[in-house]
Amino acid sequence: MKVPELPYRRVTIEEIRAVMTDVTARIRAAENVESILKAREDKQAMLLEYATNASLASMRYTLDVSDPFYSAENEYYDEIGPEAESLLVEYSAALLDSPFRAELEQRLNPVLFRSMEVARKAMSPAIVEDMVEENKLVREYSDMMSAMEFTFRGQTMPRAALMKYAKDADRETRRECYEVLGRGLEAHKAELDGIYDRMVHVRDRMAKKLGYKNYIELGYYRMGRLCYDQEKVAAFRENVLRDVVPVVARLRSENAKRLGIEPYMFYDDGVIIPGGDPAPKSKEAIFAAAKEMYHAMGEETGAFIDMMLDNDAFDVDARKNKWGGGYCTEFAKYKQPFILANFNGTAGDVDVVTHEAGHALNAFLIADSPYALELGCGGMETAETHSMSMEFFAWPYMDKFFGEDAAKYKFMHALESFSFIPYGTMVDAFQHIVYENPDLTPDERDGVWLALEHQFRPHIHWEGMPYLEKGTRWQYQMHIYESPFYYIDYCLAQTAAFQFLMASLEDYDDAFARYLRLSKQGGEKVWTDLLTEAGFPSPFEPGALKDLAGKVEALLEKIKV
Repeated sequence: MKVPELPYRRVTIEEIRAVMTDVTARIRAAENVESILKAREDKQAMLLEYATNASLASMRYTLDVSDPFYSAENEYYDEIGPEAESLLVEYSAALLDSPFRAELEQRLNPVLFRSMEVARKAMSPAIVEDMVEENKLVREYSDMMSAMEFTFRGQTMPRAALMKYAKDADRETRRECYEVLGRGLEAHKAELDGIYDRMVHVRDRMAKKLGYKNYIELGYYRMGRLCYDQEKVAAFRENVLRDVVPVVARLRSENAKRLGIEPYMFYDDGVIIPGGDPAPKSKEAIFAAAKEMYHAMGEETGAFIDMMLDNDAFDVDARKNKWGGGYCTEFAKYKQPFILANFNGTAGDVDVVTHEAGHALNAFLIADSPYALELGCGGMETAETHSMSMEFFAWPYMDKFFGEDAAKYKFMHALESFSFIPYGTMVDAFQHIVYENPDLTPDERDGVWLALEHQFRPHIHWEGMPYLEKGTRWQYQMHIYESPFYYIDYCLAQTAAFQFLMASLEDYDDAFARYLRLSKQGGEKVWTDLLTEAGFPSPFEPGALKDLAGKVEALLEKIKV
């Protein structure tokens, strides 16, 4: 069935409450494992309906945030979501506390129970009202960013369309683009600062209600992390500062000389190739190339892309009132992934059919897993490993997207991807500082960001850039507002993706088989175990990133165009 035709109905909190109350009571009264598993089946059926319809409402809302029907439906799920989550945690507690737990872990999956333990630490009826307030603030921010428009050279456009000019070969065009962006954001400064301040405080309040010192520990539990903690992430940040930042600063500074850039300004950071970065020909050409690529990769990937295209499972045109980011979601009842993006004519459009399609392929591969509803693809670091690695597995097919500029794309892609690691790690460091100090003023938060910029991206200058020179770049990084502590998952996954790239350059078929095996296991194994099985070291280990940085630098020197 085509995605626009998928039927939608509101799943009410009354339905959820009735099922979950009954199921939980049956589990607590159960006299054998079979009775518990039967109760779980009823819960799974309800969860399938709830997850599918909530996802449909969210997706259709993001297509047009001004749509009154789906805006109201999405708001409804935001309001009932915390209570639904609380009911699910009560169900989990019944399983965790069951006298049959050992046998249940054998019959089901031990990782499922580890996940439930973490979820219990992240939830209590005491914070349901706070979670509702948090959801409203996220929606307020999303609506504002989606509706925000910028006037560039006489044309009014959303931010996604404006950012096309951030990669223009002409330096003056790039500078003007960021001036327009900065002034546009400055016009909304009070709202941006106010929304974030309220978000930080409501999250801090939730953490303290649950007995935590601050939001950081609660944030980690809410992210569902099973194989690393704050200490390991701190070690990773140190690895990045010591072993990646100097290499990226050197690579970008040397590349700036090739471009004739002095000084290296923030508006120069989007361009890699002298004469302008490569760009795809058209939307139609991108999808034609993607179909050819995935069929060449194998039968499973060919069946996947045919299903996505046949079912209209992409919405990629930028337009007013459309949510400004990009994502992949799935409608579990129909075993259907969906991808939203905002094409703007840059090479980033190709990343949609590699990165986001990496997520969608995983959903396709695990659609029949008995744990997909509860464990999904695993933690977000695992999810991003699926997507970022696919970007690199697409390298042999880049001529289909860029023709004679394929080599330029590979160099640009590798340098941008490696440069992302310090940036993403900086986002994580910023959030740790903010939530350790929830009473920072807006100006103090901007000062923290600017200091981190000098630490993690010392080669970039900001002087003279309206608004952005004050340290406000973070305000249009949606994850900082909407998904605290998510961003480090991209950085961790990027290290794994580079490991897959290096392996693929030695033996593509073997590396791709290892990638598919990792993806097919979904959330049934934790990320560090999946890395070990794939033959890669943990990025938390001392020295792991130094070795990788050396390999990436050597590769970039080899493929430099």
